Amino acid sequence: MANRFEGRVVCITGAAKGIGRQAALSFAAEGAIIVATDIEADAGKALVAEIEGSGGQANFISHDVTSEDAWRNVIGNIRSQHGKLDILINNAGIGMTGLVHEMDYDLWRKMMAVNVDGVFLGVKYALPLMREAGIGNIINVSSVAGIRSTANFSCYCATKAAVKSFTKSVALECAEAKDGIRVNSIHPGIISTAIWDTLIGTEESTSSNMPRDATLAGMTGEAVPFGRTGTIQEIVNGMLFLASDESSYMHGAELVLDGGLTAG
Repeated sequence: MANRFEGRVVCITGAAKGIGRQAALSFAAEGAIIVATDIEADAGKALVAEIEGSGGQANFISHDVTSEDAWRNVIGNIRSQHGKLDILINNAGIGMTGLVHEMDYDLWRKMMAVNVDGVFLGVKYALPLMREAGIGNIINVSSVAGIRSTANFSCYCATKAAVKSFTKSVALECAEAKDGIRVNSIHPGIISTAIWDTLIGTEESTSSNMPRDATLAGMTGEAVPFGRTGTIQEIVNGMLFLASDESSYMHGAELVLDGGLTAG
């Protein structure tokens, strides 16, 4: 549906690649003004060039989502350049595996900082700007791991469960404030993205000695009723729906896109 987001300002964290990158391209194709943020500046600038080359509007801000000062800068930049923020997609995240008794505490804290603190800070600083306009939409990217736990993923599961519960609490706060802001979470299942490079390796899986794609396909065939991985665009389609007026009665909800993984 063309131009659903004409003139709306959309901030997407972790936008340099993967789901965030495709989200930026898809929202821009429907008329949104994109503020793309990431720690990977070269890839972020290339994304902006691609959007502008297709006639869209975008800018890139180098952004560590774990830094409160960086969030102040991002929202301040949006305020000065656009005067409003219609949609925030807290997409930035990392994933690593490990047995809990072997996990390095610094690694635990890093995942918590990116996956949980980054979402908290985004909401904290976006809400006041959205409330000035009396309308807004926040989408926090969780995971099926926030609904259904898995061995060796304890930290990742903990972070994504935190995002799920945090989203619901903020949604209730916004409802009580009657501020016109909707807040929902999205829960991808097994999607073929770069995060699997850190989870099962880029070429050879250390656990199976099989090529990465074969390992991922094997995991999917065993776990997902659909029998396949999801595509990045299928997740982005969910974001487009949550951000649009078509989902106007969804608030504090979990949009699960997992091929039936959590159905049983």
